[in-house]
Order: sequence, then C-alpha cells, then structure tokens
Amino acid sequence: MEIRPDKYKLIELAHYKMPFGKYKDRYLVDLPEGYLIWFQQKGFPDGKLGLLLKSMLEIKINELEPLIRKIQKDFPKQSL
Repeated sequence: MEIRPDKYKLIELAHYKMPFGKYKDRYLVDLPEGYLIWFQQKGFPDGKLGLLLKSMLEIKINELEPLIRKIQKDFPKQSL
C-alpha cells in the first residue's frame, strides 16, 4: 500500500490560520511547537481544526516546516 499526501489538503494546511485564542490569525505553521503539544495533552478540538493541528504537530516534530513554507510560496492562496 502506497501512501500519498493529498496536495489540496497540504495547500489548505499551509494557508490555514488559527481561528481563535492567543495566536488568532497566525498560520498554523507559525504556531509554537509547545502550543501544539499543549493541545495534544489537553485534547485537540473536534473537526477540521483538530485534524490540521495534529498534522502540523507531526510536521513540526519531523522538521518538515520548510515543506509547508515552500507550499505557501509556490501555491499562493489566491491560486486555490
């Protein structure tokens, strides 16, 4: 079984902004890793936001942030 990332979901993740709290309107990639770990310990929100926050934590843990920043640059939000 081959696992392939969905490019549209990666583009969405790259451009998704935190909708509330201290880091409101920041891209998820710009959230501190400690904040994402706090969510992991307390419980991620339900729905899409929770899935995106979990994904971003995995990206940060595996040091793949440059991939998300490249997606932001190569696929500007207005091109969606």
